[in-house]
Amino acid sequence: PAPAEAGRAPGPPDGGWGWAVVFGAFISIGFAYAFPKGLAIFFKEIQDFFGTSYSEVAWVSSIMLATTYGAGPISSILVNRYGSRPVVMLGGLLCGVGMISAAFCTSILQLYLCVGFITGFGLALNLQPSVIIIGKYFLKRRPIANGLAMAGSPVMLCTLAPLNQFLFDNFGWRGSFLILGAILLNCCVAGALFRPIGAGTAVVKTQVTEERKDSLKGKISEDGPVEKTEEEGEKDCFEKVNHYLDFSLFKHRGFLIYLIGNVLMFLGFFAPIVFLAPYAKHTGIDEYSAAFLLSILAIVDMVARPATGVVANSRWVRPRIQYFFSFAIAFNGACHLLCPLASSYTGLVVYSSFFGLAFGMVCAMLFETLMDLVGAARFTSAVGLVTIAECCTILLGPPIGGIIIDTFGDYKYMFIKCGAVMVLAGTFLFIMNYYNYRMLAKEEKERRRKEEDPKSVRTENEGKKNWNKDSTQDGPELEPLREKGEGLKKEINGT
Repeated sequence: PAPAEAGRAPGPPDGGWGWAVVFGAFISIGFAYAFPKGLAIFFKEIQDFFGTSYSEVAWVSSIMLATTYGAGPISSILVNRYGSRPVVMLGGLLCGVGMISAAFCTSILQLYLCVGFITGFGLALNLQPSVIIIGKYFLKRRPIANGLAMAGSPVMLCTLAPLNQFLFDNFGWRGSFLILGAILLNCCVAGALFRPIGAGTAVVKTQVTEERKDSLKGKISEDGPVEKTEEEGEKDCFEKVNHYLDFSLFKHRGFLIYLIGNVLMFLGFFAPIVFLAPYAKHTGIDEYSAAFLLSILAIVDMVARPATGVVANSRWVRPRIQYFFSFAIAFNGACHLLCPLASSYTGLVVYSSFFGLAFGMVCAMLFETLMDLVGAARFTSAVGLVTIAECCTILLGPPIGGIIIDTFGDYKYMFIKCGAVMVLAGTFLFIMNYYNYRMLAKEEKERRRKEEDPKSVRTENEGKKNWNKDSTQDGPELEPLREKGEGLKKEINGT
């Protein structure tokens, strides 16, 4: 770019190549969310092959999900340092290597390493950069773009479930893992679509920064060597980390409200999906009809996510999107509270439809509301900090639900627990967001009052001038200090 445009940050194009970026994010996000759920088809065969229990095999998906969310800060740091495109391509490569390696595993521990950690870490490098790059390409149409990208999860889930069954019937679990590893390499193609915005501007800014650093070093060398204290060294180390991961977000009121509400919500978010089919079988429904409930949920979810993006982008909902997100969470919880009333298959179909609608609404706005709170500039760090906090409750949610089922011998208490937790999280977010908006309005009103009242500003400035005048006024008590200062100047000048 021309030197005059070097300092100007490029704005979001809100279209154009951005739709190709949305398509790439659709693929990456779809694999990141749907792939751990689709692996459950192979668990029975793996359990028989290695002679392990179902709980030991189930840890494969749990470790993968926990790694995907827990590696969020690492992914954010890499995106801040290198950009979204190389990070997603590296993630796709790790996913392919992990699944291909898993095809040659000889123990369940090796599966934990290859599928759980390596593939899970690759999915983490696909998830965060895909969400972050959308915020750089879209502003006005961002809710629609996020809704379309997040629709990749139900679409991939509907596709992977029959595909995995077909692969398993024809090639077994080892051959299926080899083919799935090759399919996951398509994430590298999706990452290649993430063209960076303003690469030339970034180069110019880097050169200017380096020149400033060199000039600063020159000034320091003229004055003489400066020894760093241990405290300054620690401060520099913290500043380097904070440069890539903004810990000052923990002082941001809106971010803390969002973080607490989401950590609470994920205690009951994934457990109903895991136990929906077993609950249907428990009530006497056959296996194929029970599995079809998940298909109904995924189909409704597929339509709900882009539709929610369109509604959230409207001029009535966009300014109040935090309230809309709170309603979606509470609506999700209400569906779970009413689930025990659905004893027949028709009732479970109705529950799955409403659950798919509520689930899609929450997922479509999950990252949009966070960007609305912290802004696009700090969104990269915010995603990393949020995902590592959510990782614990995501890992603990389904096991806690299983403990409740084992304790009471009935699934309804698990659904009641999940519903109550999510209604509580939605209510908390609604009340605290109302408080946050009131405080922001009050602070803005106070700032405008100070700007519009010239008398108070003038009085404040006059007070500062009088204080400076009094502090620098000549007097007999300041005479020895002034003489001492002049003597030091003469010594420094060599006279």
